[in-house]
Amino acid sequence: MLFEGNDVFVEPWAMAQHIMAKTTRSSPLIALNPVYMHPFTAAKFVSSLAQLYGRKIYLNMITGTAVSDLQGLGDDQSHADRYVRLGEFVALMRQLLSSPRPVTIEGRFYRASNLQLCPRLPAELMPEFLIAGQSDAAQRVAKETSCIKMQMLPPDLDCGLDVSGMNFGVFARDSREEARRAAKARFRDNADDRELLALTVENSDSVWKRRLYEWQSGELLENGYWLLPFLTFQADCPYLVGSYEEIGAKLKAFAAKGLTTIMLDMVADETEMQHVCKALAASGVF
Repeated sequence: MLFEGNDVFVEPWAMAQHIMAKTTRSSPLIALNPVYMHPFTAAKFVSSLAQLYGRKIYLNMITGTAVSDLQGLGDDQSHADRYVRLGEFVALMRQLLSSPRPVTIEGRFYRASNLQLCPRLPAELMPEFLIAGQSDAAQRVAKETSCIKMQMLPPDLDCGLDVSGMNFGVFARDSREEARRAAKARFRDNADDRELLALTVENSDSVWKRRLYEWQSGELLENGYWLLPFLTFQADCPYLVGSYEEIGAKLKAFAAKGLTTIMLDMVADETEMQHVCKALAASGVF
């Protein structure tokens, strides 16, 4: 995923174009926060990339960034109101991208009068919208806007699995024992890293981040669930550790319960990507 924020070195839309120019099949996933952009501008970017490369993109719709960043930008909306704004943002973007006629809306945060985006985007190139927030406001907006609702991988790998999308990392090897050894060598516990995460949690009003942080167990569970990479600020999500076959079987079980979309953590290098691909292939689904 291409992140957005005050401290991001390269603007995600610029990186998305670079990725699409250098590949033939990749469709970038961009974190899109209304605090940084108007819906019309975002729709123009989506339309432009679709026309240039004939591919759709994926948008992870977010409201959160560091509290200090929001203050620096002069954004003083409450957590709930930021999600109201997000819902209006998605609705206006969709109308601009799909409507053959000018769009007029009167919302709390966005107003448009006979606003039109040319050309209209073909249906097959419409972006996919994801919402990963875990608060009640996030769940409501995801439902109202028909976005793909995401959740973090749960510790028991099953509890509350009633969404179509899930976010986690994969660390896989030929055998279960090899995967666990290699994972512990890759992600080491460190007090300084834990303190860094604590500071970021204090500077955030993210519900999902606080829930993960409060669980606080860095133990690698028997079922392969591992939160240590998150607790040591080395990942933004839990990990699933195991053999290719074990992880493939779990992914297949997730799909049988309605999971259609997975958002994986970034991998360290090409070799690690090959291990992840083998685990995905073992599922026969993803």
